[in-house]
Amino acid sequence: MEILFLLFSFAVAITIHEAAHAWMADRLGDPTAKLTGRLTLNPLAHYDKVGTTLFFVTMFLWKFGVVPFPFGWAKPVGFDPFNLKNPRRDSALISAAGPTANLILAILLAIIIRLISFPFSPAFIIAELIKPLVVLNVSLAIFNLVPVNPLDGGKILVGLLPEKNARKVEFFLDRFGIILLFFLIFPTFGSESILTVIISPIINFLLQFLLGSKII
Repeated sequence: MEILFLLFSFAVAITIHEAAHAWMADRLGDPTAKLTGRLTLNPLAHYDKVGTTLFFVTMFLWKFGVVPFPFGWAKPVGFDPFNLKNPRRDSALISAAGPTANLILAILLAIIIRLISFPFSPAFIIAELIKPLVVLNVSLAIFNLVPVNPLDGGKILVGLLPEKNARKVEFFLDRFGIILLFFLIFPTFGSESILTVIISPIINFLLQFLLGSKII
């Protein structure tokens, strides 16, 4: 049952994440995501045959201690930069929309948990079921903010930098980002990866603030 709740939470988290990308792209003048059916809360529209299935498999393996953490991805939301007024800035805004939506959902769910979690509350079970949603939304948001392609943080970084520096960084991330990401994910500190060491304290800080307890 715990695995099923985690899988459900992941489906909700990636659906909100990808739909937010599509919504922001549409608001900024590019209808590509809307025309391709990605401006929706239907999780099937964001299902990636390889990435999402991989997460489901690694979730089971993680629960039994076979892999250090579950990993996978949803189908990326495409957009046409030529439809954007300011391609570099707007690309960063589209990228930031996904993690922002996850954090907003996590905050709203945490408020609900705080409201229904009191002594002898009959809604205690509901609160416990919602917690994985908060954890996965926070984790997904912080992970995607890492400034490495193909994560959202890479495009956000390029959008924040001065144009001259942005071109150099974008060229580097497009060329070596995936290699750098694998290096960060691969366990090096005992059973932990560099990325885990960096982002776990941030995730735990946010979860401590939202839920009153550390989770990971």
